[in-house]
Amino acid sequence: MTTVRFDPADSVQGLLRAPADKSISHRGLLLSAFADGRSTVTGCLDAADTRSTLAAIESLGAEVSCVPSEAGGLDLEILGVGLRGAKSCQVDVGNSGTLIRLLMGLLAGQPDGGEWTLEGDDSIAGRPMDRVAVPLTSLGAEIDCRDGAYAPVTVCGSQLHGGEVDLSVASAQVKSAVLLAGLGATSPVSVTEPALSRDHTELMLASCGVEVSREGLVTTVSPAQSLAPIDLAVPGDISSAAFAMALALLLPGSELLLPGVGLNPTRTGILDIVELMGAGSSLDLSAESVSAGERVGDLKVASGQLTGAQFGGDLIPRSIDELPLLGLLGCFADGETVLTGASELRVKESDRIEGVVSGLAGLGADIEELSDGFRVVGTGGIPGGVLDARGDHRLAMLGAVAGLVSREGVEVQGFEAVEISYPAFESDIRSISG
Repeated sequence: MTTVRFDPADSVQGLLRAPADKSISHRGLLLSAFADGRSTVTGCLDAADTRSTLAAIESLGAEVSCVPSEAGGLDLEILGVGLRGAKSCQVDVGNSGTLIRLLMGLLAGQPDGGEWTLEGDDSIAGRPMDRVAVPLTSLGAEIDCRDGAYAPVTVCGSQLHGGEVDLSVASAQVKSAVLLAGLGATSPVSVTEPALSRDHTELMLASCGVEVSREGLVTTVSPAQSLAPIDLAVPGDISSAAFAMALALLLPGSELLLPGVGLNPTRTGILDIVELMGAGSSLDLSAESVSAGERVGDLKVASGQLTGAQFGGDLIPRSIDELPLLGLLGCFADGETVLTGASELRVKESDRIEGVVSGLAGLGADIEELSDGFRVVGTGGIPGGVLDARGDHRLAMLGAVAGLVSREGVEVQGFEAVEISYPAFESDIRSISG
C-alpha cells in the first residue's frame, strides 16, 4: 500500500489535459474487437482497466497493434473477430466492472458451443453480477454466477430471443449489456430504465451501422449480422477532469483550462451540480464540436462561492462517478448539502457512500451517512488527516483534492488505486497546484 501526502495549495493555474474517457475507451475497444475488418481507436485511455480490456479482446481472438499517442494514451488498430467469432477462453477482467458486464452481453449471443469464464480481482468478486445475468437470462442466455450472483461468471453461447427488459436502477453497464446481447437476438430488444443513464453504447452502435433508437426512457436495438469498423478519437474524461475542476472551484484565485473534454449530456451532471450550488458563473464552455456522435469542448473553471443544495433523482446517473466530490464540495458550501437516491454508490469498487462519509469525517468534515447518500454541513473547510482509499480510484483522487484544499494536509493511504483510471493523476494535479 502506497501512502502519498498532499499539503495545502494556494491556487490552481494553467492547463490540464484530462486523460481519455474510460467509458468510451472500453466500448471502443470492445466493439472494435467484434467488428468486421480493421478499426482505429486514437487517444485511448492507457490505465489498468483499459489494459484489462486490451488483454481480454486479444484472448477472444482480436489482433491489436498499439503505439503510444503523441497526446498521451494509446493509438490502436484492431482487427476484429466479427460479431459471432469470439473464441472460447478464460478472461481476467482485473478491476473493471464495465468490462465484465459488457462482455456478458456480447458473449451471451455467440454461437452454441462457445464457453467463457470471466473473473477478476477481489473487488470484482464482491460486486453483484446477477443484475446483469438475470435480464440476460430472460432473453435466453445461459449464464452461471458463483453463488448465483458473483464472479467468476461462466457464459455459454446460445440463441437469444427479443423482448423487453425493465431496469429497477438506472445503470449504463446493465443497459449496455442487454443492448449488446440484443445484437444476437432473433428480434428487437428494448430496455426501460427509471432515469436516463449514459448513452455511449447507443451512440457507438449507431456509428457501427446498428439500428438503435430511444423514445423517452426506452432504448431499442435491432438484431445485427455484423458491426462496421470504428474510427474513434476518444475525448477527455469529464469524470477525471471533475477532480481538477473541484480543486479550481475551492481554491481562491484559481483559473484552469480543461481542453477537449467530453460533454455528452448523459455525463455532465457535475456541471449541473456546480450550477445548483450557485457557482455556475465559474464555468465557461467553448470550442464545442461533435466527434463520432459525442460532444466535445473546452471547459474553463474559476474559483467560486458554493451554497448547499439537495441532490437526487435524474441527476444521479448523470454524475455517478463524480458524486464523491459532492461530499467535499459540501464541506465548503454555505449551509447543508444532501445527497439521496444514490444507493448505486454502494456497489462500486467500494461502498462509496460509507467510504466518502468515513473518509471525510476522518478529515474533520461534519458529514452523516444516509441509507442512499449523505448529508454534509458546510463549515468553511476541513482540517485534514488521513484518508484510506479502500482500493477505490475515486476515493484516492478525492483524498488528494481534499489535501490540497485542507488547512493541514492529507495523507492518502492506498493511493496506487489511481492506476485504475488515471495513472498520471498525481503529477497532473501537482503541476497545476504548484
